Amino acid sequence: QVQLVESGGGLVEPGGSLRLSCTTTKSTLSGWNIGWFRQAPGKGREAVSCTSDTGSPNYYLASGNGRFTISRDNAKNTVYLQMNNLKPEDTAIYYCAATYYRCSDYRYEYSDWGQGTQVTVSS
Repeated sequence: QVQLVESGGGLVEPGGSLRLSCTTTKSTLSGWNIGWFRQAPGKGREAVSCTSDTGSPNYYLASGNGRFTISRDNAKNTVYLQMNNLKPEDTAIYYCAATYYRCSDYRYEYSDWGQGTQVTVSS
């Protein structure tokens, strides 16, 4: 198991950018595929992106195409989600999650979850 901690959320105006971070303090992210999900108020949790253990990116959110970039720095034990040109509809709690076998957009394939970080896009 891996204990995950997200950071980097906040309030940003439309068109702005945020970089979310996902790290672990008690183990290592090496060998794990790390995904980002989000959940808006009153909606289900949806997959945003995932990076494989070797750093290959996968993107699942059509509306995020070209705006969101996932990356990982194993030396820093951190996975990032760079979000540009943010829109009000991106407002949600963003979670990172770990899966051992492969990246997936199916939330139930992820065994470990962080507590989430709030992203609010508003003027």
